[in-house]
Amino acid sequence: MTNSIQPRPRKTQPAIHTVNPSPIPQAPSKQKSIPAAAIVLIILHAVLGLGALGGGAMLIFDPTGEAMGMPLSMLERTFFPSFLIPGILLLVIFGLFPLLVAYAIWCRPNWKAAEAFNPYRNDLHPAWALSLYVGFGQIIWITVQTYMMNAVHIVHLGYTALGLIILTVTLLPSVRIYLLKNK
Repeated sequence: MTNSIQPRPRKTQPAIHTVNPSPIPQAPSKQKSIPAAAIVLIILHAVLGLGALGGGAMLIFDPTGEAMGMPLSMLERTFFPSFLIPGILLLVIFGLFPLLVAYAIWCRPNWKAAEAFNPYRNDLHPAWALSLYVGFGQIIWITVQTYMMNAVHIVHLGYTALGLIILTVTLLPSVRIYLLKNK
């Protein structure tokens, strides 16, 4: 019997430099990852939109305002005989519109009609400008509402704060960068 010593197999070291085996260049991804601030902004728009859909629907179905604990006497300083028109405005402007803006922030669709309202059409997706419009509109709506009703309730403060927060989050650099148009 012969004693033969066999060499141990060599451990190979991992290559330090790796080469992309694919000769086809990879196109950069068009889908940007959504920053946390944009997710917060979508949630803010959804909260405003869903709340206004509910409130607007209640005012449309009960224009007397009794179901919401709002007597018609609250409209004495306004030109509205009932809560019907304010309910329709609430449902459309602050219900449906913020939900559309939330969708536009999330999906960044190519809406040609929205570009007409975008003063930053060369650089930013229209969702950015529309989000600013929602924030400013909310603050104006609550200001006019409190003036016409000659009263301020805690809900007015909350919705004014919501408008201010929407404006603030919209202006954050990460949201602006996320909504830059792809060149």
